[in-house]
Amino acid sequence: MNKNQLRIVMALHGDNDGMLAEYLGISKSRFSAKINETGGAEFNQGEILKIKNKYNLSAEEVDLIFFS
Repeated sequence: MNKNQLRIVMALHGDNDGMLAEYLGISKSRFSAKINETGGAEFNQGEILKIKNKYNLSAEEVDLIFFS
């Protein structure tokens, strides 16, 4: 996961961790675990799709952020 790239996209849209966590329906601490990949946490397919749609990401951008 390329958390820096996700943070860039979030910043471009004026979002912070809490805002995206709320959009995804998860707690801020769970979001933090997922973005930092701690304790085996990772974004699931549904969350990745929601993020893709929210920020209008291309398939290449999704790959760069979540599968690098």
